[in-house]
Amino acid sequence: MNAPVKISPAERVTLPIEGMSCASCVGRVEKALKAVPGVAAAHVNLATESAEVALTEPIDRRALVEAVEKAGYAVPAGSVELAVSGMSCASCVGRVEKALKEVPGVTEASVNLAAERALVKGRADIDALVAALGAAGYQASPVATGAEERAEASARKDAEEARLKRDVLLAALATLPVFALEMGAKIVPGMHAWIVSTIGMQTNWYIQFAFTLFVLAVPGIRFYSHGFPALLRGAPDMNSLVAVGTSAAFLYSLVATFAPALLPQGTVNVYYEAAAVIVTLILLGRYLEARAKGRTSEAIKRLAGLQVKTARVRRKGAVSEIAVAEVEPGDVVEIRPGERVPVDGEVIEGASYIDESMITGEPVPVAKEPGATVVGGTVNQTGALAFTATAVGADTMLAQIIRMVEEAQGSKLPIQALVDRVTLWFVPVVMTVAALTFLVWMVWGPEPALTFGLVNAVAVLIIACPCAMGLATPTSIMVGTGRGAEIGILFRKGEALQTLKQARAVALDKTGTLTEGRPVLTDLELSEGFDRRDVLARIAAVEAKSEHPIARAIVEAAEADGLHLPQVTDFGSQTGFGVAGQVEELRVEIGADRYMARLSHDVDVFAKTADRLADEGKTPLYAAIGGRLAAILAVADPVKETTPEAIAALHDLGLKVAMITGDNRRTADAIARRLGIDEVVAEVLPGGKVDAVRRLKAEHGTLAFVGDGINDAPALAEADIGLAIGTGTDVAIEAADVVLVSGSLKGVPNAIALSQATLRNIRQNLFWAFAYNTALIPVAAGVLYPFFGLLLSPILAAAAMALSSVFVLANALRLRRFTAPMPAEPQTSSAAAPPRLVPAQ
Repeated sequence: MNAPVKISPAERVTLPIEGMSCASCVGRVEKALKAVPGVAAAHVNLATESAEVALTEPIDRRALVEAVEKAGYAVPAGSVELAVSGMSCASCVGRVEKALKEVPGVTEASVNLAAERALVKGRADIDALVAALGAAGYQASPVATGAEERAEASARKDAEEARLKRDVLLAALATLPVFALEMGAKIVPGMHAWIVSTIGMQTNWYIQFAFTLFVLAVPGIRFYSHGFPALLRGAPDMNSLVAVGTSAAFLYSLVATFAPALLPQGTVNVYYEAAAVIVTLILLGRYLEARAKGRTSEAIKRLAGLQVKTARVRRKGAVSEIAVAEVEPGDVVEIRPGERVPVDGEVIEGASYIDESMITGEPVPVAKEPGATVVGGTVNQTGALAFTATAVGADTMLAQIIRMVEEAQGSKLPIQALVDRVTLWFVPVVMTVAALTFLVWMVWGPEPALTFGLVNAVAVLIIACPCAMGLATPTSIMVGTGRGAEIGILFRKGEALQTLKQARAVALDKTGTLTEGRPVLTDLELSEGFDRRDVLARIAAVEAKSEHPIARAIVEAAEADGLHLPQVTDFGSQTGFGVAGQVEELRVEIGADRYMARLSHDVDVFAKTADRLADEGKTPLYAAIGGRLAAILAVADPVKETTPEAIAALHDLGLKVAMITGDNRRTADAIARRLGIDEVVAEVLPGGKVDAVRRLKAEHGTLAFVGDGINDAPALAEADIGLAIGTGTDVAIEAADVVLVSGSLKGVPNAIALSQATLRNIRQNLFWAFAYNTALIPVAAGVLYPFFGLLLSPILAAAAMALSSVFVLANALRLRRFTAPMPAEPQTSSAAAPPRLVPAQ
């Protein structure tokens, strides 16, 4: 027998949970998991039917499973596929299967010798399986992917939905005659007399008894098999409410049918239709809820659907089609027009356009040529490409996005804490209220007091099921974060959804966030008698000899114009002044105004241009050709085209906008004036950015910081919410709470708008869930009867309870139609590499 494999405290364990039906179930599973020694925290999500557990020390996974099972819930068995090497014959198959089956938690193991694969079902830890095979003399490694795990979870949900659909149909068919016989006799003229004269009331009750027993014992058995054990454990849940309420109605009717003498005179009546209709309506609500839950995770399904199954790879001089899981970094992969890119990589052959909208939210295909990056899951448009794989499997951008969205969807917002506290005690309180309702009606109610007490107590039990409370927050988070992923906004931590909505100010890094992050030639004004193309070609030829970033920008501008750079001789550089060289027959000199003064050139002719450049925060340079002043030029880091509109949108949201930069004050102030930025913090080091963030938080309240560089990571971590531009560095992305995949600053107001919409949706759901219960429990108890003679039928209570959950889910699904207030701009460059996303720790 193998020793249990313990999970490291560095890990976060995710367990699928079956059997949860309401918010109180969430609290009980969390309580059970937190009681396991070594568990630091446990977060259970009713919508995703999963638990995420954080550890303080290594523990046995089976301890977590047993804790869940003791609480009355189940951890479904999963499956994992192992690649096994070292098998040589049929006897090896038997040995491998035997070794695997001896691992605790394994329910089934089958080995394929030809494929060298082992399929293992159960709840065993993967490390334990690998260790068991190692001890048996074989090497193994898991090949199961996140996609397969999601497929298993989806299959379980589909099977449950199919069972619910079947049970709803069975219950409805059996309930129909019960309802017709009982309610028809009360509301259809002459039907009561017809029943009495034909089959008789006693036979009528026998028929209702038989059909109701079928409803409760076959399609409705789920409520009793879960509800009564939970009640006996002292941890009643929604199933307990339904089980107690319908059982009370059924047993009372049973006595009235077969032993009426045991009941007080005037109280002999049956409520079979109440029990049957309640079970049918709640099953219908469960079925509609299951269907709606499936739609909340459609964003993940769509993202997972982008993953390619096979890839064409060049190996040993031939091209072969292999499973994408077998692609390795460094492999050369080929894609044809119309195909999806299988893994991330760098183009080495061909030219094409690739639609990256499913990853970035940007609508226009991006040009790709050798040196450009491609992202797995995107669609090749026109040409054939070959690229070198740089990231495969779980390391691809798409896999990391999916993992990030799943983690955000499984998280809890601070607003959920109140809900958890309330719902943990909600069901016991409701059962107490139901018992008090029965007693009050028995003592002070009119005759038949027993009947009134029973009906109203059952109505209280049924109306108060806290399903809507448990679904209010997680469903909105699932749909909101999924919609965010579709428009290029990734919430690495679900909590950022709530915190971002509370932001009062946004601080922005300048370089790479407000600006393009690379210097370009922004201005070139000529003296009379000079040709632009000739001047730019000569200047660029000289600057090509320099390694300065400004020189590189001038050369790139000439190359972009398609200019041929002439030969340069006698190149020289004077530190602090400029550079010079002989270009063909003319001497070319480029530098600052002091360099021109040394050469006796009067730059006053460009005085107005120089003043304008200074106002824009640009430093002018001058060029002399053949002994004459030829041009004034400026190189600067240009503001992104989308920045002005994004700043205006932030102001429209009522936010203060600040800029934090290491650039000089003059340049920073010039950019701030152009963009309408409210506050500037300039000439700061990375540590100074953190101090600036702290000061802005103190002055304005909740602060969001947007950055992209390594030097922004401390500020991103210090801010209440850190937003990383997706084209930035890994370190910045890892420190952030939100990633804007497209790299456009428009993502900031879009993320804030999505946060506001999601929190508004959550508040609507919580209001409905709490207001519904608060208002209708007293009504179900009968408080309106003394004043208006009104009582709430248990059947109407069941319908209202079922509809409350469906309403909450339908309201959350409205977030799928969220429209970004600032539509994405077309992409025109493919120079930026895709971000290497890192899941939240």
